[in-house]
Amino acid sequence: MSRAFVKDTDADAVEDLPDRPVSEHPNDVTAEGLAQIEAAVAASQAALGAAQVAGDRAAMSQASRDLRYWSTRRATAHVVPDSDDTTQVRFGGTVTIVRDDGRKQTFRIVGEDEADPAKGTLSHASPLARALFGKTVGEVVPAGSGEAKIVAIGPGGKR
Repeated sequence: MSRAFVKDTDADAVEDLPDRPVSEHPNDVTAEGLAQIEAAVAASQAALGAAQVAGDRAAMSQASRDLRYWSTRRATAHVVPDSDDTTQVRFGGTVTIVRDDGRKQTFRIVGEDEADPAKGTLSHASPLARALFGKTVGEVVPAGSGEAKIVAIGPGGKR
């Protein structure tokens, strides 16, 4: 077989991983969210350094990709200050809803990278958060396949 049809492989070569997708939504974050992003940048830098020392090209590729993502998120982060205004649902504030099935849930609306609904934080870009913004206690919003009534609005800050 001709060498023209044989792919040359370099055992040390590792292709760069594709970049992690970056959301098209504004990168609004809480102060805690910015701290989380900065910690992720530092962790990615440390992982890259360790991979370089070890000569682990796959780990270098992974760490480089993570560092590019977190550096972009840090560069575009816009810290939204906490507000004490509890008259309407706002970024960084907490909101308690009661769903059609009777479930009562409280969420703090935060940035995309810091959101974890299981821990009570909800991304500002989520459909539920977008439906809640600007609403007041007593209003009903679409929530999944049903609806939810806002029963309490609290200030921002760490939970």
